[in-house]
Amino acid sequence: MAMQRYLVEYRHLSPQTLAVWSSVPSSVASDALNRCQSMDSRIKPMVPGMRLCGQARTVVTMPGDNSMVHHAVSLAEPGDVVVVAGGGLDDVALAGEWVVRCCKRRGLGGLVVDGSVRDLHEIRGLGLPVFAKGAVARGPHKNFGGKMDVTAAIGGVPVNPGDLILGDEDGVVVVPLAFADAALSQSLALLERERRWTEQIEAGATLVDVLGVPPLEIVPAD
Repeated sequence: MAMQRYLVEYRHLSPQTLAVWSSVPSSVASDALNRCQSMDSRIKPMVPGMRLCGQARTVVTMPGDNSMVHHAVSLAEPGDVVVVAGGGLDDVALAGEWVVRCCKRRGLGGLVVDGSVRDLHEIRGLGLPVFAKGAVARGPHKNFGGKMDVTAAIGGVPVNPGDLILGDEDGVVVVPLAFADAALSQSLALLERERRWTEQIEAGATLVDVLGVPPLEIVPAD
């Protein structure tokens, strides 16, 4: 299989818009998208507390091969999030210290791998948001091919170049670029609603009252 980069154009979100998005938890973004668009629950930050926000540059690899990952992290622009469709293969690491170091040096926004990474000690020290299913010592092969900037299935969710990627300790959510403006407005409304709920609960209200849960049916004892 050849190594191919597809030339695509997409709308770039402004730094101001991305700054607002960076304050939105992944759970709220998923709620704003009809409780969908959440990647496989095993894809988590490799360093606790890491947050991820940026537009996607997609990579599709051959199983166990990371040659296209090297191309992608060398071509992506500052702030981009390289999102790797590794087929969920978790017994081969598709990225390690040198891939992450390159991402960090080039100012990328982060790395998401539907699979494993390695060199966790070094990754922790680099400070770049890295999300994956886990870590494994076994490294990848190279030069078997792959594609960049195509529609890709990553963690069970379709991702297109330019889609917004949000990640935190709950996982990773994909916001389709076509719906990003509406999803942001809805997310901010949900955050305001949650703020009011918090105030009510702290004032002594019950969850039943706050959330409007239907009343219990009382069943008499025999």
